[in-house]
Amino acid sequence: MNNLQNRFHKMIKSTDVMSYVQNDMTIMFGGFGGVGTAPTVIEEILKSDVNGLTLICNDAGFPTIGVGKLVCEQRIKKLIASHIGSNPVAGKQMNDGILEVEFSPQGTLVERIRAAGVGIGGVLIDVGIETDVICVGKQMITLSGKTFLVETPLEADVSIVYAKKADEFGNLLYDKSARNTNPLVAMAGKVTIAEVEEIVPLGELNPDSIMTPGVFVNYIVQSKGVNWKWVWE
Repeated sequence: MNNLQNRFHKMIKSTDVMSYVQNDMTIMFGGFGGVGTAPTVIEEILKSDVNGLTLICNDAGFPTIGVGKLVCEQRIKKLIASHIGSNPVAGKQMNDGILEVEFSPQGTLVERIRAAGVGIGGVLIDVGIETDVICVGKQMITLSGKTFLVETPLEADVSIVYAKKADEFGNLLYDKSARNTNPLVAMAGKVTIAEVEEIVPLGELNPDSIMTPGVFVNYIVQSKGVNWKWVWE
């Protein structure tokens, strides 16, 4: 492999993912209710003894789907999400003091992720300004006669996204609704790992179709897929 090819070659084995995920890290997953969430990477984390993670994602998944598996195995010490209602285990852990949960309205959550990805120092939000759940411990400012909450960016040590197709440089295409939080999550990690269903040679993707440019992706993992029938049983 010549130097140019080596520069563009980002593929790693799924087992290599754990070289980048360690105890007490902050990790971020794309996905919405399990759709668009990387199943192979989650299984690799579950095979390891990594724990004490702070997890940023849209929701707590379901007990047997998506990031919900990590919650149920008590690998997560803190969860930053828009809701946890689809995973009763997360609710119980929160009430029992096992899991710290920071709620952020869905639109606010993705804006905080986007802010980290584009280098903005914070965003001004007026959603939830009258509620203790959202406002506690946060700075407020008045601008042009209106009061806003200052919401800080959400950056992860490792961001993990799930794509339908990628080339060897990490340019990504997402499948339908899997293009939910994934494009923003891909931008907001110090290291970004993309689990991909199909990996094609560099130059094969139509540049106009690319949803996440490879400049945001550090590593690519071939997905092993997920047995949804088994998951739902």
